[in-house]
Formats: sequence, structure tokens, C-alpha cells
Amino acid sequence: MSNDALPSLDFFLSLVEAASFITLPKFRTRLAADAKVKPGVKFDPVTDADREAEIAIREIIKSAYPDHSILGEEFGTTGVGPIQWVIDPIDGTKPYLCGIPVWGTLIGVTVDGRATRGIMSQPYTGEFFWGDQSEAFSESARGRSTLRTSNVSALSEAICHTTSPEPFTRRSGRGFAKLSSAVKFTRYGGECYAFAMLAAGQIDLCVEPSMQPYDIVPLIPIIESAGGIVTRFDGGRAERGGKVLASANRALHEAALEMLNDGC
Repeated sequence: MSNDALPSLDFFLSLVEAASFITLPKFRTRLAADAKVKPGVKFDPVTDADREAEIAIREIIKSAYPDHSILGEEFGTTGVGPIQWVIDPIDGTKPYLCGIPVWGTLIGVTVDGRATRGIMSQPYTGEFFWGDQSEAFSESARGRSTLRTSNVSALSEAICHTTSPEPFTRRSGRGFAKLSSAVKFTRYGGECYAFAMLAAGQIDLCVEPSMQPYDIVPLIPIIESAGGIVTRFDGGRAERGGKVLASANRALHEAALEMLNDGC
């Protein structure tokens, strides 16, 4: 299938704009949140903003592309076919609830299971990050910037990120602890924004032990087209989620995978 047959950036922008009409007015309003059941997680929140934004995105997609399948965090999978939209209306609901602008709306498209294009929109800061199979860039009030991952190849010089240390403390494997000790430093709490910063060359490694497809599919084209690598810990494609590592380059990725798989 040619790229010309796939949805355009302008269409993606219409989707994230529709979501922002819902998410932005509710941001920093001390929203109530329900708890979803997730094994091993004390509190996995969902808000009306999550649900309403996904509904808005779905309605636009179904109107324009009725034959496409849709996978969303809040309402599961509808439709079948080789082209599937993958949606996380608010990736980072916890920081959204805390008033911290590292959440984002994630929308991606897979063709025959492979991520082909994706967007991460952060409407509060007024920026988005885009990737397809030919380019990756960010755009904000300051203009458009090409995304390029860093050339850091030594773990000792690498900046590592994971959203929370909690998933690693619940596991007996020592791989992440070993990696965290080897890198320059490790930071926490950046959610999808950290992956965007990896594509922008600000972060060198993003490690997440429990991702869903809607957490990672929209980010894969952004990172890969910026020069980065995204796989599961076993080295396979990351579209189906699981234990995921994103790295600035191949050398760093291989070194980090070796440590992560030590004792996992």
C-alpha cells in the first residue's frame, strides 16, 4: 500500500484538535477519576476527558474511513482490516490529573500490524510530534524542527528514562537496576513526552516494562524516522506492547538490551 493511500498529517491534526477541545478545558480542574482494574497497579485512573476525547476521535475516523479498524484504550477494538487506527486519548492520565503537562494525545496507524505513522500532541504547550516512514518533526509556536535522535553510543554518557520505578520493584529481575547504575542518570515521570524527547535527541533511552499497543504504536514512527530504535526486550517489533525499549541508536540499544535481559 502506498503512503498516498494513508491518512494525511492534516487529517491527524483534525483528530488531535477535536481531542484538545475536550481535554484542555478540563486540564487543571481537579477532575474526578475512576479506577480501572489493572493487575499489579494500585490506581489506574480514567476520566470523562479520556472517554469523551476518544469518542470524538473515533467519530471523525469512522466518518472518513468507515472500513478501517480502530483500537482505543477506553473502548477496545472495532472493525477489521489491514489498516488500524491506534488511539490513546490521554496518555499520562496521572500527570493530567496532577496538572503536569507531560501527557499527550497519541494517534497512530498500522498497516498489516506495522506502525506507519503517528502523532503525539501536547495541546497545553501547543506542540505536536509527527512521524511517518519518511520524516519526523515537531511543530510549535516557534516553528517546525526536524527530529533527530542523539549519537550517544556509550551507556556511561546516556540519559535514561522510565515513567515509574514501581513496575521494576515488583519484579525479581535485576536488569533495570543494572542499566540504571550504568547510565549517566535516570529520570522518571515523563510518560509519552519522554519518548518525544528521545526522538528530539534530549533523552537517549526510554525503558517501559508494561506497555499496551496504544501506548507505543503512535510513537514508533516518530522515533524510527528520527533515527532511533524501538523493540521489545526480546528484540521483536514493539507494536503489540509488552516490555519495550526505545534507544537513540543501534549501538546503545544493543548495549541496553543486554543489561535489561540480565536476570529478567
